[in-house]
Amino acid sequence: MRFTIATILALAASVAAVGNAIVKNNSNQTLYVWSVNSTIGPQNIIAPGGTYSEALHRDPKTGGITIKITKVKDGLYTGAPEQIFAYSLDGAQVWYDLSAVFGEPFNGQRVTVTSKNGATIDWPKGTNPGGSQVKVTTSTDDVVFTAYA
Repeated sequence: MRFTIATILALAASVAAVGNAIVKNNSNQTLYVWSVNSTIGPQNIIAPGGTYSEALHRDPKTGGITIKITKVKDGLYTGAPEQIFAYSLDGAQVWYDLSAVFGEPFNGQRVTVTSKNGATIDWPKGTNPGGSQVKVTTSTDDVVFTAYA
Protein backbone atom coordinates (compact mmCIF):
# COMPACT_ATOMS: atom_id res chain seq x y z
CA MET A 1 0.00 0.00 0.00
CA ARG A 2 2.80 2.43 0.82
CA PHE A 3 4.46 1.80 -2.53
CA THR A 4 1.22 2.58 -4.37
CA ILE A 5 0.64 5.83 -2.51
CA ALA A 6 4.26 6.90 -2.99
CA THR A 7 4.05 6.09 -6.70
CA ILE A 8 0.83 8.08 -7.08
CA LEU A 9 2.32 11.05 -5.24
CA ALA A 10 5.46 10.95 -7.39
CA LEU A 11 3.35 10.77 -10.54
CA ALA A 12 1.19 13.68 -9.41
CA ALA A 13 4.28 15.76 -8.65
CA SER A 14 5.77 15.03 -12.07
CA VAL A 15 2.52 15.91 -13.84
CA ALA A 16 2.24 19.17 -11.91
CA ALA A 17 5.83 20.16 -12.67
CA VAL A 18 5.30 21.88 -16.02
CA GLY A 19 6.16 25.34 -17.18
CA ASN A 20 3.92 28.00 -18.65
CA ALA A 21 3.31 29.47 -22.08
CA ILE A 22 3.52 33.23 -21.58
CA VAL A 23 2.78 36.17 -23.88
CA LYS A 24 4.49 39.41 -22.80
CA ASN A 25 3.29 42.64 -24.34
CA ASN A 26 6.27 45.00 -24.28
CA SER A 27 4.81 46.92 -27.22
CA ASN A 28 2.76 50.10 -27.10
CA GLN A 29 -0.38 48.47 -28.54
CA THR A 30 -3.10 46.31 -27.05
CA LEU A 31 -2.88 42.65 -28.06
CA TYR A 32 -5.70 40.12 -28.36
CA VAL A 33 -4.87 36.50 -27.54
CA TRP A 34 -6.70 33.17 -27.91
CA SER A 35 -5.57 29.72 -26.84
CA VAL A 36 -6.67 27.29 -29.53
CA ASN A 37 -6.63 23.49 -29.63
CA SER A 38 -9.65 21.36 -30.52
CA THR A 39 -11.67 24.28 -29.17
CA ILE A 40 -11.17 28.04 -29.21
CA GLY A 41 -10.67 29.69 -25.84
CA PRO A 42 -11.99 33.16 -24.97
CA GLN A 43 -10.35 36.32 -26.24
CA ASN A 44 -7.83 37.71 -23.74
CA ILE A 45 -6.92 41.39 -23.88
CA ILE A 46 -3.33 42.29 -23.03
CA ALA A 47 -2.63 45.97 -22.47
CA PRO A 48 0.88 47.34 -23.05
CA GLY A 49 3.10 46.01 -20.26
CA GLY A 50 0.70 43.13 -19.54
CA THR A 51 1.03 39.37 -19.82
CA TYR A 52 -1.05 36.29 -20.59
CA SER A 53 -0.08 32.92 -19.14
CA GLU A 54 -1.31 29.34 -19.28
CA ALA A 55 0.16 26.13 -17.91
CA LEU A 56 1.71 24.03 -20.65
CA HIS A 57 -0.77 21.32 -21.50
CA ARG A 58 -1.68 18.85 -24.22
CA ASP A 59 -4.97 18.61 -26.09
CA PRO A 60 -6.18 14.98 -26.20
CA LYS A 61 -7.56 15.42 -29.74
CA THR A 62 -5.02 17.62 -31.52
CA GLY A 63 -1.95 17.26 -29.30
CA GLY A 64 -0.65 20.78 -29.79
CA ILE A 65 -1.76 24.17 -28.60
CA THR A 66 -1.75 27.35 -30.67
CA ILE A 67 -1.74 30.77 -29.08
CA LYS A 68 -3.05 33.19 -31.69
CA ILE A 69 -2.21 36.86 -31.31
CA THR A 70 -3.72 39.79 -33.20
CA LYS A 71 -3.60 43.56 -32.85
CA VAL A 72 -7.30 43.82 -33.64
CA LYS A 73 -10.20 43.16 -31.31
CA ASP A 74 -11.98 39.97 -32.47
CA GLY A 75 -9.20 39.62 -35.08
CA LEU A 76 -9.40 35.84 -34.95
CA TYR A 77 -12.82 36.09 -36.60
CA THR A 78 -12.14 38.93 -39.06
CA GLY A 79 -9.17 37.64 -41.05
CA ALA A 80 -6.72 40.01 -39.34
CA PRO A 81 -3.02 39.08 -39.47
CA GLU A 82 -2.25 36.50 -36.77
CA GLN A 83 0.98 35.72 -35.00
CA ILE A 84 1.03 32.01 -34.20
CA PHE A 85 2.93 30.93 -31.08
CA ALA A 86 2.47 27.15 -30.94
CA TYR A 87 3.68 24.44 -28.60
CA SER A 88 3.35 20.72 -28.13
CA LEU A 89 3.95 19.13 -24.75
CA ASP A 90 5.62 15.75 -25.25
CA GLY A 91 6.42 14.20 -21.87
CA ALA A 92 9.61 15.76 -20.53
CA GLN A 93 9.93 18.08 -23.54
CA VAL A 94 7.98 20.91 -25.07
CA TRP A 95 8.38 21.79 -28.75
CA TYR A 96 7.61 25.40 -29.73
CA ASP A 97 7.55 27.48 -32.88
CA LEU A 98 6.52 30.78 -34.37
CA SER A 99 4.71 31.55 -37.59
CA ALA A 100 2.16 33.97 -39.02
CA VAL A 101 -0.99 33.74 -41.14
CA PHE A 102 -2.99 36.35 -43.09
CA GLY A 103 0.03 38.68 -42.94
CA GLU A 104 2.59 39.48 -40.27
CA PRO A 105 1.04 41.61 -37.51
CA PHE A 106 4.40 42.57 -36.00
CA ASN A 107 6.07 43.65 -39.25
CA GLY A 108 8.63 46.27 -38.19
CA GLN A 109 8.63 45.18 -34.53
CA ARG A 110 10.88 42.60 -32.90
CA VAL A 111 9.27 39.42 -31.54
CA THR A 112 11.00 36.55 -29.74
CA VAL A 113 10.21 33.21 -28.14
CA THR A 114 12.57 32.25 -25.34
CA SER A 115 13.00 29.56 -22.72
CA LYS A 116 15.61 28.89 -20.06
CA ASN A 117 17.08 25.75 -21.64
CA GLY A 118 15.96 25.97 -25.28
CA ALA A 119 17.04 27.99 -28.28
CA THR A 120 15.59 31.44 -28.95
CA ILE A 121 13.37 32.22 -31.90
CA ASP A 122 14.11 35.81 -32.91
CA TRP A 123 12.28 37.78 -35.59
CA PRO A 124 14.16 41.12 -35.32
CA LYS A 125 11.92 42.80 -37.91
CA GLY A 126 8.69 40.98 -37.01
CA THR A 127 8.92 38.82 -40.12
CA ASN A 128 10.11 35.27 -40.54
CA PRO A 129 13.88 35.42 -41.17
CA GLY A 130 13.76 32.00 -42.86
CA GLY A 131 14.76 28.53 -41.80
CA SER A 132 13.13 26.24 -39.28
CA GLN A 133 11.50 28.01 -36.37
CA VAL A 134 10.88 24.83 -34.33
CA LYS A 135 12.77 24.60 -31.04
CA VAL A 136 12.62 22.30 -28.00
CA THR A 137 13.18 22.65 -24.26
CA THR A 138 12.33 20.82 -21.06
CA SER A 139 8.66 20.76 -20.08
CA THR A 140 9.45 22.47 -16.77
CA ASP A 141 10.62 25.63 -18.56
CA ASP A 142 8.42 28.61 -19.25
CA VAL A 143 8.20 29.36 -22.97
CA VAL A 144 7.82 33.10 -23.46
CA PHE A 145 6.63 35.03 -26.54
CA THR A 146 7.56 38.72 -26.28
CA ALA A 147 6.38 41.54 -28.55
CA TYR A 148 8.55 44.66 -28.42
CA ALA A 149 7.79 48.30 -29.23
